[in-house]
Amino acid sequence: MSHNPAQSRWRFREPSVLPGFGLTFGFTVSYLALIVLIPLAGLVWRSADLGWTDFWRLALDRRTLQALKISFGSALLAATVNVVFGVLVAWVLVRYNFWGRRVIDAMVDLPFALPTAVAGIALASLYAPNGWIGSLLAPLGVKIAYTQAGIVVAMVFIGLPFVVRTVQPVMEEIDREVEEAAATLGATRFATIFKVLLPGLAPAILTGFALALARGVGEYGSVIFVAGNVPFVSEIAPLLIVIRLEEFNYAGATAVGTMMLVISFAMLLLINLIQAASRRKYGHD
Repeated sequence: MSHNPAQSRWRFREPSVLPGFGLTFGFTVSYLALIVLIPLAGLVWRSADLGWTDFWRLALDRRTLQALKISFGSALLAATVNVVFGVLVAWVLVRYNFWGRRVIDAMVDLPFALPTAVAGIALASLYAPNGWIGSLLAPLGVKIAYTQAGIVVAMVFIGLPFVVRTVQPVMEEIDREVEEAAATLGATRFATIFKVLLPGLAPAILTGFALALARGVGEYGSVIFVAGNVPFVSEIAPLLIVIRLEEFNYAGATAVGTMMLVISFAMLLLINLIQAASRRKYGHD
């Protein structure tokens, strides 16, 4: 009779050396249900009360679709920019020792501590046509503040630390001898980066991208001060939800929130699946 090790592994799980799994798992599920699942379930339940006809009428409203497009499109672009420059910042902080390194390392966390409204006011002051940066761009015909470009800038600002702090500890674990071995075997610097270093960093980069994307989609305070908030032009979905609530249009606010929830969950699930495939491919599991 043949013996399948894979079947034995699934049928008979060895007990963990750490006790208390049942208790901690139950506490984890209960806490997540109380803090995350129940509020989200309430949103979905409120949407179900609308009925499919009313829900789709509100969800597919032209202003709603445009606000969702602006929010998710800007968040995707900002997260992509943060991946490029976040990995570069992490590389400089990990691989080089220079005067002021600790100061720059601390500055990365400033968007975490700074109130989002203050960040929005600061960005609007800088990128307005009469601001320090905006006044330099205005003669070139470039306008950042009060446009969709301002939304992207705000999302880049608040999302950068997520990429840096996710990639940095993984990068610190990569031994320099790996790079030296690649150079010894004749690999160029670009080949070493793209074929040796980046594959090992791929799961961490995807995690940072997902965190920056989720943060950007849900951002409100720093965006509304620099966006201009013009319907169909620079109005984000979170702002539209607030507007609907101020109009006492709770059904409309619920429909927009549910659409954001569904789209966000689908995007994050896809990123997690890609991340899992990347971990299996490069032997991180």
